[in-house]
Amino acid sequence: MDALDTLGRPLRDLRISVTDRCNFRCVYCMPKEIYGRDYRFLDRRELLTFEELSRVARTFVEAGVEKIRITGGEPLVRRDLERLIAQLAELDVDLTLTTNGSLLPQKAAALADAGLRRITVSLDSLDDAIFRALNDVDFPVERVLEGIDAASAAGLPVKVNAVIKRGVNDDQVVPLAAFFRERGHTLRFIEYMDVGHTNGWRLDDVVPAREIVALLDEAFGVEPVQPSYRGEVAQRWRYRDGVGEAGVIASVTQPFCGDCTRARLSAEGKLFTCLFAVRGHDLRALIRGGASDEELAATVRTVWGARADRYSELRSAATDDLPKVEMSYIGG
Repeated sequence: MDALDTLGRPLRDLRISVTDRCNFRCVYCMPKEIYGRDYRFLDRRELLTFEELSRVARTFVEAGVEKIRITGGEPLVRRDLERLIAQLAELDVDLTLTTNGSLLPQKAAALADAGLRRITVSLDSLDDAIFRALNDVDFPVERVLEGIDAASAAGLPVKVNAVIKRGVNDDQVVPLAAFFRERGHTLRFIEYMDVGHTNGWRLDDVVPAREIVALLDEAFGVEPVQPSYRGEVAQRWRYRDGVGEAGVIASVTQPFCGDCTRARLSAEGKLFTCLFAVRGHDLRALIRGGASDEELAATVRTVWGARADRYSELRSAATDDLPKVEMSYIGG
């Protein structure tokens, strides 16, 4: 029987963070002044092993999960990740991964061979100077584009995510759309979100989805597409000339909490029922304490069954100072 929360939302999606580390220091996620040389990342022994992650994933599939997304940090910095992909590929799920694309030229073929079905690449600008400033490690945009090409060559369908921040890369909306629609990749624009506290988020920095859609409509002409399933986070827009589509994720200005079906697992095994959660539930302690599969499953169902999260619908000045989990830790 599928697990339902207090608002009747089923458990359909599981996002698994495999590491809290990243080789970028994107200013809206892992700003260098916070995640510098002295920052304490998780020790390897604190991370769930691939076998432990696979065990947890099976439990979630039995509770109704249909899609698993691998995240980080940057998931491709986790050594031998394709071994986990091969284990998860044995489950009856849509298996996908989100990456900054930097390591895809070396990793794409192995990921596809292991059974990955799709991939999402985060890319916030085609302008090299803007992109280098955003990732804050002077990484060139051309190498991410090479990673996208490598994924396509390996047979992996690619989506591209772009976080848009006012005054930083809002002039990139049309260039990004033009570039990726010509290449047959779906592009999704994401409103800059108040995840955690390290990014210094302000509402004034948000470019509303309606403004992004207006830019797309003016440049190309777009029309809405109906959602393909309950809980689809992106509002989809088809180019009127028939050349592909784009999406916008408007979690700030048009919250979609009522249809949220996503659970998140941190790299050391804490279960979070919302991207903006204050605390997680420790599954690692259960696993390493000798809990049976039945006990693990019961805990997952109990946690989800008690879920009442709808942070984005309640967002206000009163929520600003809540000790929310950081994006770099939970993977978005």
